[in-house]
Amino acid sequence: MIGLDIAKHVFQVHGADAVGHVLFRKRVTRAKLIGFLAAQTPCVVAMEACAGGHYWAREISKLGHRVQLIAPAYVKPFVKRQKNDAADAEAICEAAQRPSMRFVPVKTEEQQANGIVFRARDLLVRQRTQCVNALRGHLFEYGYVFPQGITHVATLVALVEDSRSSLPESVRTILKLLVDTFTALEAQIAALDAEINERSKADPTARRLMTIPGVGPIASTAITALVPAAEGFAAGRDFAAWLGLTPLQKSTGGKQKLGAVSKRGERTIRRLLIIGASAVVQQASRRGAPKGSWLAQMLVTVALANKMARIVWALLVKGGICRAPVAAA
Repeated sequence: MIGLDIAKHVFQVHGADAVGHVLFRKRVTRAKLIGFLAAQTPCVVAMEACAGGHYWAREISKLGHRVQLIAPAYVKPFVKRQKNDAADAEAICEAAQRPSMRFVPVKTEEQQANGIVFRARDLLVRQRTQCVNALRGHLFEYGYVFPQGITHVATLVALVEDSRSSLPESVRTILKLLVDTFTALEAQIAALDAEINERSKADPTARRLMTIPGVGPIASTAITALVPAAEGFAAGRDFAAWLGLTPLQKSTGGKQKLGAVSKRGERTIRRLLIIGASAVVQQASRRGAPKGSWLAQMLVTVALANKMARIVWALLVKGGICRAPVAAA
C-alpha cells in the first residue's frame, strides 16, 4: 500500500507492506510522480479526497493501481505528533488499512463538471447579493430606504437611473456601475439556470428525483452530481446524517443527548433540500397539506428536509418515483 500526500509541486510517498511495516519514504516532484508510480507493482494507492484528488485518482488508476480516497477528517486522528507532509502520507497509509474506514468514490470528469455548475452559480448568486446590498447601503447614505430582498431591486435600479432624483450626479455614475454589474450577473445566472435545466431533463435519475415535492431541477441535478454511490449508505438515515440533517449527538453513560441539527456534511445539497422544504411548508400553510399526509401532522422545515433526503436515498437505491401518500380510509 502507498500513502500519497498530494500538493502543488512536491508529493510525499509512504510505502508499507500488508502488516504496516515501512518499505520506503520518498519525496517526489510533480513531474516525476507518474513515472515513479508506473514503476511500482500494482497496489493500493490511498490519498485524501481534497483538491486535485479525483484527477490524480483517475490518472493513477490508468497505471493499474487501485485508488482509495479518504475524507481528510478521517485521516487526522492518525497523524502522529508534528504535522508535516511525511507524517500526513504515513497517516493516510495507516487510515486506509483500517477495516472500517469509509472511502470516497472517484468522480468522473463529467461528474466534476456537473458539480462546477453549482459552485459557479453559488458564487454568482453571492456576488449578486453583495451588489444589491451595496446599492441599498449607498442609497441609504442619501436618505433612501429600501427593504431587503431581491424582489425590490427594480425600485433600486429605477431610482439610480432616474435623472430627476436628488442623487448627486457623481454618485449616480458610480451606482450605475453597480447596476450594470448586477445586470450582467443576472444574465450569467440565467444562463447557468438554463444549463442546469437542460442537464436535469437529459438525466433519467434527475427526472425521477423531481417527482419528490420540493426537489426541482437545481436540487435534482446537484444530487446526481455531488452524491457518491447511494448504495454505500446502509439506510436513508445514514444518507440524511451524511448531509448534516440529523441532530448532533453528545451521549455518554447510556444517556442519549441530542442537540441541534449537526450541519456536518454536504452543504450544497443540504441547503437546497431545506430551501425546497421551506417552499413545501409555505405552500401547505397557505393551501393546507393533503389529508392523512405526514406533512399535515408536522410542519417543520428541517424535519421535512430530512424526510426528503431519505426519499432521495430510496429512489437512488431502489428506483421508481415518488408518489403522493394515500389518505387512510
